[in-house]
Amino acid sequence: MTVLESLQPREVLSFFETLAGIPRGSGNEERVAEWVVRFARERGLEAVKDDMHCVLVRKPGQGGLEDAPPLILHGHLDMVCEKEEGVSIDFENDPIRLVVEGDYITADGTSLGADNGIGVSYILALLDSKDIPHPPLEAVLTAMEEKGKYGAGRFDTSQLTGKRMIDFNWITDKEILAGCSGDVTMTIDVPAQWEDAPATHPEARLLKVRGLAGGHCEFDIHLERANALLVLARVLTRALDELDVRIADPTGGAQNNAIPADAQVVLALRPEDVAGVEEVVARVQGELEREYERADPGIRLELEPAEQPERVFSAEAGARLARLVSLVPNGVISWNLAVPGRVETSNNLGTIRTTDDGARLMSTITSALTSRKHEVFDRVRALAALAGGGVGVEQYGLDAPEFAYEPDSPLLKVASEAYRDVIGEEPEVEVSQCSLELGIFSNTLGLDTISIGTELHDLHNPKETVSHRSVAKVWPLVREVVGRLGR
Repeated sequence: MTVLESLQPREVLSFFETLAGIPRGSGNEERVAEWVVRFARERGLEAVKDDMHCVLVRKPGQGGLEDAPPLILHGHLDMVCEKEEGVSIDFENDPIRLVVEGDYITADGTSLGADNGIGVSYILALLDSKDIPHPPLEAVLTAMEEKGKYGAGRFDTSQLTGKRMIDFNWITDKEILAGCSGDVTMTIDVPAQWEDAPATHPEARLLKVRGLAGGHCEFDIHLERANALLVLARVLTRALDELDVRIADPTGGAQNNAIPADAQVVLALRPEDVAGVEEVVARVQGELEREYERADPGIRLELEPAEQPERVFSAEAGARLARLVSLVPNGVISWNLAVPGRVETSNNLGTIRTTDDGARLMSTITSALTSRKHEVFDRVRALAALAGGGVGVEQYGLDAPEFAYEPDSPLLKVASEAYRDVIGEEPEVEVSQCSLELGIFSNTLGLDTISIGTELHDLHNPKETVSHRSVAKVWPLVREVVGRLGR
């Protein structure tokens, strides 16, 4: 018996369980894309996969809607891979271990992949169905959505003939999403000016930032949670200002669009500076406990013995990296005055990795206004120019446009009427601060677009959950909406 076998609807959750068994972190979608192609061809459906591992599946209409205008279905194959401290998993090869806790499905110590595995499962169930009336379907399953929307940016949209699109990458069953922000991701490369670890610095310590809540860079950005990279830079800046410290191997964060919950760096020290570093760490720990008592109460700094690194950043390059990280705009930048209570523009400094040349940061700017998004990008470029030392800033992936709200959308009208008839309530129509791939397709093809969601919590986080009762609530709505699209 499988973990989800006793839950309904089986025609959806069985696919979700299958997807959980296929590693599919961003950039590792080849196996899941190949599985989707096999699934489709076994059912006699046309399926193609591109070089980015995006998949397009076509299915003829059925149930009297064979001659209706085509409908595009959209979801993304990849997931954000996060894990709790102490959990052993190889996200490149190991499956996600599912757990049922009451009304919710979660994972054993890792992110779940319900974002967007549940949405993809609705699409697979429609493609698999033989008795659900629907128009001809063009199912687009993109790759690397969670990492710069790279797959959608490279997808050949000329293959699509539909003028209506339903996306399934939304997070609640109480709303129909009818508008959202756009985003752009950047890399910031900081040269290390590598030097051999000096003989005067034989002591080494590993400085770790742990215990942070993390979260989604759009849905959680306004919660004022700590950013592990900024915390790390704060400690480094204090230590570099007061002591003769060299750094090596900075790393932190899981992905550009997840608020980083952990970070670490190796410190090469003179023996006489060890006590000073310990004092700096203790001082900053006390400050953080007071500052994040409500927003991130688990935050902690750890300092432990480490092997002396073979090479370190030069003193100048180490200070440049720490100060640059401290100054990159992060968090909420402006609020949306047209949609009260919504963030208009934000930035998430998501990851740092050691490279052959030094360190690379990845950061994602999200905004309801393209011009404001580009203004923040320009500010980071200006900061890099002032930093000097060969610091470079480049766009990574797609400059994804916002998806503009169209209140007179025919598809929104059909979906709202179906929601009232199936759910028995009036749906909320949401214009969100998040950035999805909807603007990429809608703006390019002039599509009438909506997104239908399921109750998800703690996205991009080891606490991620999906309500299986919500899946059971949404699946009849999905069937009803596609069955009404005969014109």
